[in-house]
Amino acid sequence: MSASVARRQKVNFLPDINKPEKRSPAHERTSPRPRSRIQNKKKENEPKSTGIIQTPTISKDEVAMFRSSVWKNTCVELLRGGFHRSFSELSSLLRHWKEVREAAGPGSVIWQQISLEEQPTKLHTLQHYLTRAETAQRAGVWSEVYDNQLCLAQYFRDTDDMWLSSHFYQASLASAQRVKMDGGRKEAEASSNMGRVYMEEGQLDSAREIYERFYKLTAGQSWRDDGGVCLHTQACQSLCGVYTQLANLLLQADDHRPAIQTLNKAFQRAKEAGDRRVEGEVAYRLGLAYQCVGDQVTAKCFLNMYLEISTLLGDADRLGKAYKAIAKSLECEGKLNETLQYLEKFAEVSQSNNQHHHLEEACMCLGVIFTSRGQYDRGCAYFERAYEIARDLDEVPLVQRAQVCVGSAKAHSLIRKFSHHIETASHSNLRLLTAWKDRREDVFSDTTSQNTSTQQTCETSQNSSTQQTCETSQNSSTQQTCETSQNSSTQQTCETSQNSSTQQT
Repeated sequence: MSASVARRQKVNFLPDINKPEKRSPAHERTSPRPRSRIQNKKKENEPKSTGIIQTPTISKDEVAMFRSSVWKNTCVELLRGGFHRSFSELSSLLRHWKEVREAAGPGSVIWQQISLEEQPTKLHTLQHYLTRAETAQRAGVWSEVYDNQLCLAQYFRDTDDMWLSSHFYQASLASAQRVKMDGGRKEAEASSNMGRVYMEEGQLDSAREIYERFYKLTAGQSWRDDGGVCLHTQACQSLCGVYTQLANLLLQADDHRPAIQTLNKAFQRAKEAGDRRVEGEVAYRLGLAYQCVGDQVTAKCFLNMYLEISTLLGDADRLGKAYKAIAKSLECEGKLNETLQYLEKFAEVSQSNNQHHHLEEACMCLGVIFTSRGQYDRGCAYFERAYEIARDLDEVPLVQRAQVCVGSAKAHSLIRKFSHHIETASHSNLRLLTAWKDRREDVFSDTTSQNTSTQQTCETSQNSSTQQTCETSQNSSTQQTCETSQNSSTQQTCETSQNSSTQQT
């Protein structure tokens, strides 16, 4: 039985991969021929079509960056890069903005503004320059710190984010004070920028302090800005401007003496800057300030200086202002004739340059002075001219003022003539008075002028006859004196000759 049963042969289910495959002749006939290099290159360049779609892998950081806000991603990048100071400064700025916004409340301007968190461009700009400034600060290169902070200040000034601009100008000033290798130039530039910020915010005392520092730093230096302007000249002009504004506040509070002292400082800085226009303006303000304290002599000195500068610059507007101010000083001194001369010059300059408002003002001033001197007709003429100008300008307040002045001047002129007719009480004058009550028109001008001319003629003839009488009496007395002296001398001669003949006999 054992012999009849055959042993099983061991057959592998899968082919052995370690042994070379024996191909059959039929398989060799159907196998493809080997490809050339060109064919292989074409095969490699052809897109591989596989049944499986390969998706790109995304890291956890990329997923978090996509899911998080721009603000959070910026903070993460700053902290990963080790820029802890930049992160702290950025966080404090945002916190300060939120506090100011909450304090202002709904409906305010800042409440309507977009938060810094929602402005990617500004956040990226802050991140860029803050990290550069922090890197330079670690290296101790404070000039680069100053440059980066200045770039941020100017960037936010252009975007009208003034609170951010002010912050970085202040930071750039602190950094510039630590730069020691440039002789203080960067500190001077930073002081100028910070002074401008204080002026815009209305902090005049702080602006004065920082500009005085700017003036001291640039004294004796030939530094110039990118436009070629001397920094010391800028310091003088800036100080002049802040002194002038401080003096204006003092004048509004009627503190004239401190205001004059402050304006004198401004005048000195303006002269040092060499700007004649600014120098003239400060001289004009000084003249007005001295007028307020009653020092008309000093006031005229500064006003004449302003007049000379305005004439040199050919500025008709300032020239008219100078004539008007000098006329006011002369009026306070009681010199009305000179006052009228300057007011007439004021009117001429205004008329020649078509400055209708100034011309109306000059006519009103002239009318007031002539009326105060009792020359009502001339005053009324100037008032009427001012009324016509105001009517052409179509300004109701000026028209109403001129109407009142014209009516007042005409009334004063008429009452004198009316009183004269009442005093004479002749038949013709009474008829004129009756006619005037009926028509309310000026019927006295012709008769008054006629009476005046008659009176002048009578006075002239009376003076002439009196003079002739005096001359006649004088000639008569002279003739009588001559005859008397002649008779006396004749009588003496006769007596002398008679005595002589008697003595001889």
